Amino acid sequence: MIPLQQSPSISITIPTLNSERVLEPCLESIFNQDYPRDRLEILIVDGGSTDRTIPIASAYAERGEILLQVLHNRLQTAEAGKAVGVENARGEVVAFIDSDNILPDPDWLRRMVEPFQDNKIIASEPLEYTYRKSDGFITRYCALLGMNDPLCLFIGNYDRYCRITGRWTDLPVVQEEREGYLLVQLDREHLPTIGANGFLIRRDALLQAGIGNYLFDIDVLANLLKTTHTIFMAKVKTGIVHLYTSDLKTFLRKQRRRIVDYFQYTHEGMRSYPWTTQQRRGLLKFVVWSLLVFPLFAQSVMGMSRKFDLCWLFHPLACWATLWIYGTEVIRRKSGFTRKLSRATWSQ
Repeated sequence: MIPLQQSPSISITIPTLNSERVLEPCLESIFNQDYPRDRLEILIVDGGSTDRTIPIASAYAERGEILLQVLHNRLQTAEAGKAVGVENARGEVVAFIDSDNILPDPDWLRRMVEPFQDNKIIASEPLEYTYRKSDGFITRYCALLGMNDPLCLFIGNYDRYCRITGRWTDLPVVQEEREGYLLVQLDREHLPTIGANGFLIRRDALLQAGIGNYLFDIDVLANLLKTTHTIFMAKVKTGIVHLYTSDLKTFLRKQRRRIVDYFQYTHEGMRSYPWTTQQRRGLLKFVVWSLLVFPLFAQSVMGMSRKFDLCWLFHPLACWATLWIYGTEVIRRKSGFTRKLSRATWSQ
């Protein structure tokens, strides 16, 4: 590993909005890292929380072990919060840790920055989501599936290890085994949905991608590839906990937010990730399999055979709900009805 005295400085950016349910375990896992304290800063970028989010952040700031600042995010969304964080970051590396993430091991940060010894590597990301039996059934399901949106399974574009396919992506990316990580070569035509939940990137490369009022995580590498043919990153052989949701209602709410935000920001010309180049055959397969039902249960059985957990039974419901929500929003959009979801009552 990199000698501690040579460890790069890291700015950990955490957007929050009513995150009291998840923020404390997130911050505790950061404070438990065996990384040099004087090489870390934590930027809590808050969108106007009305719960205990700010008092929790302030309590950790008062510990004085790690420099922690609370910044204001007037635009409220997580994407705007990340942009504010980058604007104020001073570290050589920026780490995007969401408030519902937990770093699973004390050496997590050191392992994540190890690949940066290779100067051509500009970013790193965990290979998988950490599975924990103690988490809720939807969080366990997403960890085993390797994604939060089951549609990505069908179009083959995801970026964490999936227990159904046995791969971290179906895109034909060039990768090479290294000690502790995979060296991945990415180009404009083959770009997985990389950029969230434990994504680290050199600050100078991030600034080259262009940061406005909103930072859409999966757009970062897409923006960099506009000016270069290939980029290199590391998929580190570790995981990260993502406390995605504890109940079905929140899962549905997040799926609706995902599609509504995509339509809104795409219409405003703010998105650059090339979703339109994804295979239409995968989308058709998703629709047909969801309607036939039985293929979804077959996928659940396959998942159980590789990691037994009854949470796999949520897979058919997750697909049906996603098809319904995405379908109704597409119809709404085609009919000329547009809307923007308010963050006024949002909470993690």
